Amino acid sequence: MNILVILKQVPDLVEELEINDDGTDLDRTWMRYIPSEYDEHALEQAILLKEEHGGTVTALCLRIGEVDDTLFTAAARGADRLVRIEGDFEGISSRDAAAVYADHIRRGNYDLVLTGVQAHDDLNGPVGARLAAQLEIPYVGVVSGMHLDPETGVIHLHKEYPGGLLTVIRTELPAVVGIQSAVKPPRYVPIAKIRQASKSAEIGEETAEPQSLTPGYTVRRVFKPEGGGRAEIIDGAPEDIAARLVSIFSEHGLVR
Repeated sequence: MNILVILKQVPDLVEELEINDDGTDLDRTWMRYIPSEYDEHALEQAILLKEEHGGTVTALCLRIGEVDDTLFTAAARGADRLVRIEGDFEGISSRDAAAVYADHIRRGNYDLVLTGVQAHDDLNGPVGARLAAQLEIPYVGVVSGMHLDPETGVIHLHKEYPGGLLTVIRTELPAVVGIQSAVKPPRYVPIAKIRQASKSAEIGEETAEPQSLTPGYTVRRVFKPEGGGRAEIIDGAPEDIAARLVSIFSEHGLVR
């Protein structure tokens, strides 16, 4: 089986994030990027499938931030092939990113494409669904486990619905799957193994230009949460606190 895993670089939320001068996006000048947590689960699920059924795992990244570190870490975890797509992808929309990924996939021979179900810098994780639509193959998202029947080529996907409901969806390959969590947590690899991978693994390069499609939404304003300053600390005896609470509820029309 030939599996492709899409690894997206997202802003590191540990760092202090700044808004750009236009107020419509983050200031990405000195931003530190890390791989999306959900994509790391997608990579782990791909490696587990390879270990069980054989095949190859390809890790694909757009050139955003220190992407080579992400790819070499993927190699240390078990990815067989690394691909970096060169281009101006800072702040790329999910629609444009899906178009770039689709172009690469059409030139490949992949049985299964795995991606994280969402990313914390995007809305509702639309990349996987958009990608499947462009490729005209099935898509299943919010997947937390899978089982492949090698004889029939059918994959059984454990999908989660709101309220903790679970179902199993059967689909034939090729398909795109949005991973919420792998069957096992992403494996830890020591720094020494990553350094070794950086010396032995090769990163294939491709070049692409975003197609600048019309976005599905327009960001009008990006801002940090604004403190309301409306909290009131009530001190005193229990009966005084209770009386004050009743007064506040009355002021807001909550009691009569």
